[in-house]
Amino acid sequence: MKTIFLRFLTLSILSTIVGCTTPYEYQTNGFDDVITIEATITDQLKTQEVKLTRTYKLEEKTPTPETKAVVFVTDDKGTRYDFKENAGTYTSINEFQASTGRTYELHIRTQDGRSYISSAEKLPQQTQIESVNVAAVTKEGVLGAEITVNSTDPTNSSKYYRYEYEETSQIIAPKWYKQQLVANNGTVSFQPRTTEARICYTTEKSNTLLLTSTSNLAEDKVTNFPVRFIPSTDNFIRNRYSILVKQYVQSLAAHTFSETLKEISNNGSILSQTQPGFFYGNIKSVDNPSEKVIGYFDVSSYSEKRLFFTYTDLFTITKPPYPYDCPTDIPEIDLGQYFFNYCFSTNPNAGCQGNLIVEYIKTKIKVFFPNDGSLYLLYPIECGDCTSFSSNIKPPFWID
Repeated sequence: MKTIFLRFLTLSILSTIVGCTTPYEYQTNGFDDVITIEATITDQLKTQEVKLTRTYKLEEKTPTPETKAVVFVTDDKGTRYDFKENAGTYTSINEFQASTGRTYELHIRTQDGRSYISSAEKLPQQTQIESVNVAAVTKEGVLGAEITVNSTDPTNSSKYYRYEYEETSQIIAPKWYKQQLVANNGTVSFQPRTTEARICYTTEKSNTLLLTSTSNLAEDKVTNFPVRFIPSTDNFIRNRYSILVKQYVQSLAAHTFSETLKEISNNGSILSQTQPGFFYGNIKSVDNPSEKVIGYFDVSSYSEKRLFFTYTDLFTITKPPYPYDCPTDIPEIDLGQYFFNYCFSTNPNAGCQGNLIVEYIKTKIKVFFPNDGSLYLLYPIECGDCTSFSSNIKPPFWID
């Protein structure tokens, strides 16, 4: 659930401002402080997670975590799975998985003594992803990589599907040099690098609701459902790219809640035909049935599949540029921005930049290459050290 949606629920009057061009300092006029619960447990044997926050005002930037709550899940055999807290996110103390035939309930007791309980939820049919594919396609005049998923349930029982993904981009610094310039006692020297700085990996998670249903089809078959489209001009795929597609088979009730959430989240104006109001999930207050509670306790069967591709696997056009300006051929007018003279003098006309070079090294905002004489070639650090904006830890799943 995108937390920004919570502000939409309680502060939907904002959308009446759509179309105005005059700057306005938006503030909340009336506010419901409501607990927000994000909870999905699956048939994966893993540390399960529950997230608790409060709705937040328009002028606030982030939600407030609901801390010091007691959180646990029970099944119909009386087994209790306790969770521990870390700043509003609660993870199960022990790994566990939802099992076929069992029903599960979520229990929450907040620090101020309020108690909440979900309805009893059952694990849906377990269905595996058959394949994840990628193809170069043109959509609305834009060439890009479209990633699709296929899945089939021969029992015709799954029907309701939700997808997420994690995508990883390999980053290769174009101006990496095998040695780095190091400052020591006012002097500089090139020394061998001791850590990886040329190849890095950036991972991002999906933040949209990806839903599909086969309930109106003759077969319970998901065919080429698009989970991601990446324009060919996006530098996130300029080298090697990987995506992990995650499939959740949901109950009808969970899917309906997700569809309603998506519809309201995408609703751009309160003046449209769809009036959002407030809608409830399957979690209620034990002590006060009229208390508003946002969220859903979802028990889903899970499947995942990973895909790799390189840019040249799909496209014959020139790769998109590196995200930072790192020119190989430096225009003469810009030479002063890239070449620095390593010398020291109190004469301002001497053109010495030794102190500046030492400062750049200390602050790690530039990388240097050796050049003729006392000149050093300088680039923004992102050009030669990818760890300045990404991670040099190679993911365990990565295949070159």
